[in-house]
Amino acid sequence: MAVSISVVLLLLILAVIFLRSGGLKVSHALVCLLLGFFLAGTSMAPTIQSGLTATADIVSSLRP
Repeated sequence: MAVSISVVLLLLILAVIFLRSGGLKVSHALVCLLLGFFLAGTSMAPTIQSGLTATADIVSSLRP
């Protein structure tokens, strides 16, 4: 568990650096993809899932 959290933090830091640099290249996209896979395997996955579901529900209920 401690190893996967360390990898998630490392990939998160790399993804933020890549996005802030302005250009998202193929290697950067692979890091973001790996970050998503590692996040899905952590204990934070249900929290992220419910947060995204709640956000999608709020956005879908808005009327222009």
